Amino acid sequence: MTLHASSAATGSIVVACVQMQPTFGDVAANVAHSLELIDRAAARHADLVVLPELANTGYMFASREEAFGLAEQIPGGPTVTAWAERAARHKLHFVAGITERSGPDLYNSAVVIGPEGYIGTFRKVHLWNEENLFFEPGNLGFPVFHTPIGRIGVAICYDGWFPETYRLCALQGADIVCVPTNWVPIPGQAEGRQAMANILAMGAAHSNSIFIACADRVGIERGQPFEGQSLIVSYTGWPVAGPASRDSEDILIAEVDLGEARRKRNWNAFNQVLRDRRSDVYDEMLGSGLKRSWY
Repeated sequence: MTLHASSAATGSIVVACVQMQPTFGDVAANVAHSLELIDRAAARHADLVVLPELANTGYMFASREEAFGLAEQIPGGPTVTAWAERAARHKLHFVAGITERSGPDLYNSAVVIGPEGYIGTFRKVHLWNEENLFFEPGNLGFPVFHTPIGRIGVAICYDGWFPETYRLCALQGADIVCVPTNWVPIPGQAEGRQAMANILAMGAAHSNSIFIACADRVGIERGQPFEGQSLIVSYTGWPVAGPASRDSEDILIAEVDLGEARRKRNWNAFNQVLRDRRSDVYDEMLGSGLKRSWY
């Protein structure tokens, strides 16, 4: 893949997090709107675009039957087909949340797509609240996708509450973890205080030396408000874009050098955040059986 001129000269890429408001159940309209937003991100030279969780359907299903009726197969469904066309047109990569049907099973999933088409699928590992009534827990683990622009890990919303999520991605060599999400308010959150999810993402980026790009949704759907506050976090743990607003659609843009996530893991002459783990005290790969990559 040839990077956009703005990033090719520096070895960095432009990451865009699209904060949008889907209309529940109107897949065609949601996909059309997402394509418009992808076009806008591409016009700002994005190389990697992240869309929210369940961006094509909305979130608040009333029944499994309703969810099943809105779900699509991956990669052959119309949503992935439309997204892949846009990725090819703009020569970009992106990660987007989608309601997946696989035989009789449903998954809260995210697709990874590049200029050459579909790359892979992540299925949400940790289901939140009534998702447990509709979806199966993800069964693909935490894959890291090797692409021309970098090594991409994926998590969805509640996955971000578990440090193992980011750690397993980092140990497999991820440079960035993309997080399609539908954050909701957390009990005890003071008025005007930033989302707990922001704090968790910042901590995970710092403690694993990885970039994290979170694309949330906004709006109220069937009585459920969503938090917005999408953000892009550097490997240092500090945001490089956002948080976005709580209630408006937005596109966050940050130019980042993904290689820095690996180059800067050596914090000083003695400490490297992943190497310093005491694998004599706890299992290096958290009992997952995954193969360690370079870190």
